Amino acid sequence: MKMELRKTFQFEAAHLLPKLPPAHKCRRLHGHSFQVEIVVAGECDAELGWLMDYAEISKAFKPVWEQLDHHYLNEVPGLENPTSEVIAAWIWKQLKPRLALLTEVVVAETCTARCVYRGESGG
Repeated sequence: MKMELRKTFQFEAAHLLPKLPPAHKCRRLHGHSFQVEIVVAGECDAELGWLMDYAEISKAFKPVWEQLDHHYLNEVPGLENPTSEVIAAWIWKQLKPRLALLTEVVVAETCTARCVYRGESGG
């Protein structure tokens, strides 16, 4: 049977969006309590009764989290313009080689604003 697992992580980070007009509030240095949801999907193992161990998702995400938590995102290679969209795609690129079943990365910068990335075609 087809299953989908979702695991949520949180990190604290500062950033600014350098490509916005100088008067835009997001052009100024600010921070967020980001939430990231990692979604995997596939066929459930009939014998084990699960798709995968949630600990595998945590293990795959840990090195990504370590690059983000309590960092200035603009200084992370690949995140020079750290919009939620760019962060979601960046996380996907980091995780996909470690999580073959990855289907979605959700990045929320506030409790009401989130971005969903479902990967590039073929990737």
